[in-house]
Amino acid sequence: MRRPRLTIRGRLTLVYGGLFLVAGLAVLGVTYVLTAQRVGGEKFWAKCGPGAEAPLQPSGEPRVPPGAAPTPPARQPDTSPGDDCLVGVGGEIAPPLTREEVRKVVDKSADTTLQEVLIQGSIALAVVGAAAIALGWLLAGRLLQPLHRMTETARRIAAAPGADGTMHERIALDGPDDEVKELADTFDLMLERLDGAFDSQRRFIANASHELRTPLTLNRTLLEVALDPDTATPEIRQLGTTLLAVNARHARLIDGLLLLARSERALDEHFYVDLADVVAHVVTQLPQEKIAVRLDAAEAPTAGSPVLLERLVQNLVENALRHNVSEDGWVRVATGVRPGTGQAMLTVENSGPHVPRYEIAGLFEPFRRLGTDRVGTSAHGVGLGLSIVEAVARAHGGTVTAEPRDEGGLVMTVLLPAFSARRSVAKPE
Repeated sequence: MRRPRLTIRGRLTLVYGGLFLVAGLAVLGVTYVLTAQRVGGEKFWAKCGPGAEAPLQPSGEPRVPPGAAPTPPARQPDTSPGDDCLVGVGGEIAPPLTREEVRKVVDKSADTTLQEVLIQGSIALAVVGAAAIALGWLLAGRLLQPLHRMTETARRIAAAPGADGTMHERIALDGPDDEVKELADTFDLMLERLDGAFDSQRRFIANASHELRTPLTLNRTLLEVALDPDTATPEIRQLGTTLLAVNARHARLIDGLLLLARSERALDEHFYVDLADVVAHVVTQLPQEKIAVRLDAAEAPTAGSPVLLERLVQNLVENALRHNVSEDGWVRVATGVRPGTGQAMLTVENSGPHVPRYEIAGLFEPFRRLGTDRVGTSAHGVGLGLSIVEAVARAHGGTVTAEPRDEGGLVMTVLLPAFSARRSVAKPE
């Protein structure tokens, strides 16, 4: 199982809090040492026996004032361990104690003071350390806010429908001219160049396809004139018929390129569309085929371009008819609402040759064909059908998937946002 990763914000907080705690422990240690020295130098004094006064150290031994000679033992108060002593710390005088008790009091006082310093200092360090960690978390979040903004922008662009999507969106980060702003400006520059590249590519495809229509139309006109049954010989009519078929295929290719370029753009307007109506219209327009088409149309409301959605359904149905078996072939087209999500769902299932699962992704690539086994009168594809389907689905914020059947053939499923999810579109009365 993959271990949960620690975010940059968490790492910065740990580093900041760790450094603060190390520095706090160092300060506490220095304070402890200085306090121990101070306690060791406190002036304790005692008056024992018949009037002798002897300043004592924490150990209970007589203290010698700075600059004075040690007091000879013979001049010490003539007391025994049982004599009563008056003990003082600074200007305070304690009750009478024996010399042995004096030593215990002094040692206990020093230990208590050092223990209190250690306990109180640790508590203060813990409280201030927790506050420092919380402050570090807030500061790290504020410092990383521009990065989160960049991430959200990139995520919106990646999830937007259509190839261009929201490529025109920019971060436009304000603030000091630091490394983060430099990264944001570089990201904006990259988006600008990508937007220009995509737009140039679409314009080239659209312009080239449009310009090619004129010579194709002229060629078709010349061929039709040359095929005049009154003047054309059988050889010319056969050649002209072949050239007309080639011309028609080229025209379909150009129309497909134009539609692909159009469908890869985000939609400017959305209209109410019921996939059940679209499917019923497409199926009724199909030519007579040897393959049975089964229709199971339930209400599937969505919003988008009626023209593009009709082309999506048409391409899926024609693809299912084209790649089928010659005997007992069938195609099932169904629409409805997906349980749980409420998405509009279109399913096109067919019999046909077996398709390896590892080749499914290649089905949606332009000009990609997995085989040449085709049946039906509509076997005139140019390799753009499923590419257009995927582009149209993305432009509508939906998805298209393909699953191979164990018996052969495919199950194509298109999911589009439900009509109620688009508040800007009103269902007609």
